[in-house]
Amino acid sequence: MMPMRHRIREAAMTVRSIRFDPRPAVEAASSTTVHEWYQDRTGAFSAGFWASHPCEIAVTYEEDEFCVLIEGTVELTDASGHTETYEAGASFLIPSGFTGTWKSVTAVRKFYVVHLPKAPAAQTSTG
Repeated sequence: MMPMRHRIREAAMTVRSIRFDPRPAVEAASSTTVHEWYQDRTGAFSAGFWASHPCEIAVTYEEDEFCVLIEGTVELTDASGHTETYEAGASFLIPSGFTGTWKSVTAVRKFYVVHLPKAPAAQTSTG
């Protein structure tokens, strides 16, 4: 029996290298800076870099976000008051539906990957 050969069709995609810039990342006019490096065609998946001065932000996540903290300390407090603390070198996931506060205790820099889940399909009734 001869092995089957499958031909994989390549999607049209542009690949570019991403270089990390070690200079201070927070723009003077804002308390945060965002550099989105990639977003898929649907807008549901993206990746990039985020930085902030010390600050506290009320957040409600519609997306799942995976973070790699490269500098600083972050406290995430959920709606019930439970707090988790992350320091440089930590990786963590903030799930869709999380509501609470993001506190950058010190200046923070992170890499992130975000996935925006599809909205549930509307249920239809038959009858």
